[in-house]
Amino acid sequence: MSITESESNFNDLEKLSISELLTGINQEDQSVALSVQKALPQIEKAVESIVGKMRQGGRIFYIGAGTSGRLGILDASECPPTFGVDHNTVIGLIAGGDHAIRKAVEFAEDDQNQAWKDLLEYKISENDFLIGIAASGRTPYVIGGLKTAQEKNIKTACITCNPDSAVVEFSDYPIEVPVGPEFVTGSTRMKAGTAQKMVLNMISTTAMIQLGKVKGNRMIDMQLSNDKLVDRGTKMIMLELKIKYDAAKKLLLEHGSVRKAIEACKG
Repeated sequence: MSITESESNFNDLEKLSISELLTGINQEDQSVALSVQKALPQIEKAVESIVGKMRQGGRIFYIGAGTSGRLGILDASECPPTFGVDHNTVIGLIAGGDHAIRKAVEFAEDDQNQAWKDLLEYKISENDFLIGIAASGRTPYVIGGLKTAQEKNIKTACITCNPDSAVVEFSDYPIEVPVGPEFVTGSTRMKAGTAQKMVLNMISTTAMIQLGKVKGNRMIDMQLSNDKLVDRGTKMIMLELKIKYDAAKKLLLEHGSVRKAIEACKG
């Protein structure tokens, strides 16, 4: 039996109080960060390769089914507003298509050929990098996509919570985070999902920092898509240029980004 399907450390959940349930879930969650920590060397190798591809104009692709697919789409969708990159820089694909983001599409993950068809719509090439996300490590949609990508000389990685699973075989950079049994047996939206989210955060954030999308510790290329972000950008300029709020906001709105405003003033 795979780790992700192993029996929960808790039983008779329906008999527990709300407090006991919350405490048990929290207790299990505390082990996730430690599991991710053990995978840092694997994550580092993957990110080194990803950054190399992106510096040459390559893209990151995520493929997954169910929770794993949704997490990849979430990470991809947050990169443009956070780092100011094009929507085609980080691309998340889910088995069953966009409809599956909100509602489960039965048996979509069982088609081993569909991921590659989905990837071809974006003209994936050797310049790009493919990450398969599969808690169990045996999702046919993900396995098929990784296998074909490797055959086409596209670099691949996987994020899985089952060591030595099938996705590892087709990954140049396997990332294995065995978080142990879920609080609700087999419910990989819990600890496994948390681990995958943490790893995705690490990969995209580290890559973007390496690509110069952060200055100091601030998101200088973020999109100014609401008043809160305009205010945040204004304060970044204030701190960097040591000017008053109104002057900083005027510069920001004039130039359209924190980076451009700062560069215009510093030459």
